Amino acid sequence: QVQLVESGGGLVQAGGSLRLSCVASGTIFSINAMGWYRQAPGKQRDLVASITKSSTTNYADSVEGRFTISRGNAKNTVYLQMNSLKPEDTAVYYCGFSYYKDFDFDHWGQGTQVTVSS
Repeated sequence: QVQLVESGGGLVQAGGSLRLSCVASGTIFSINAMGWYRQAPGKQRDLVASITKSSTTNYADSVEGRFTISRGNAKNTVYLQMNSLKPEDTAVYYCGFSYYKDFDFDHWGQGTQVTVSS
């Protein structure tokens, strides 16, 4: 059984920063890619950022240059540093991973709320 636990969400003013963390635990084999998706009310879940085991990163255009994704040394952890936050970044952020794919993850956390006030 695999669990992903996110932390670090919260309420922040526009222009502020937050750092999201995610730890995968349980029976885990070699993870290829981890990353973050987000879903705002009434919208679909979209990719925010992903990182592969070879450290190849991929960002949504809307966050490029403001967000930075990284993986911990244990390779079952992933972080998302979010700077210059905007109200449109408000969403539930979900951590996920895949053993084989670079995104379109197979395993998901419960999500953490990020709210950016104007």
